[in-house]
Amino acid sequence: MKLKNLVAALCVSALALPVLAQTTSTPRIDQRQANQDRRIDQGAQSGALTDKEAAKLDKGQAHVQKLEDKAVADGRVTARERARIEHAQDVQSRRIYREKHDRQHDFNHDGRNDRPARKK
Repeated sequence: MKLKNLVAALCVSALALPVLAQTTSTPRIDQRQANQDRRIDQGAQSGALTDKEAAKLDKGQAHVQKLEDKAVADGRVTARERARIEHAQDVQSRRIYREKHDRQHDFNHDGRNDRPARKK
C-alpha cells in the first residue's frame, strides 16, 4: 500500500514540475516599465517634453502594458511573448529619447513650445 502511495505522489509531483517552471511574473519587464514612466514624468516636469509629447508617450506605455497583461492572462509568459514585449519596450525607449532631445521644449509650462531663437 505504501508503495502505491509513493508512486502516486511521485507521479503527481512529476506532473506539477512543468507547471512550476512556467513563468507568470515579469519583474524585469515591470521594472523597465516603471523606469520608462519615470523618464516620461521627469521630461514633462523639466519641460523637455511638451504636454502633447508626454501624452503620446504615455499612450505608448499603455500599449506595452496591454501587451504584458495579455501575455500574463493565460497564466504563463512564453519566450515569444516576452520577446515581443521587450521589443515594444525597446521601441518605446527610443521614442522617449527622441522626444526628450528633439529641441521642442515647454520650460514655462504654458502649453506652447519654447524654441530657441534661430541664429542669423
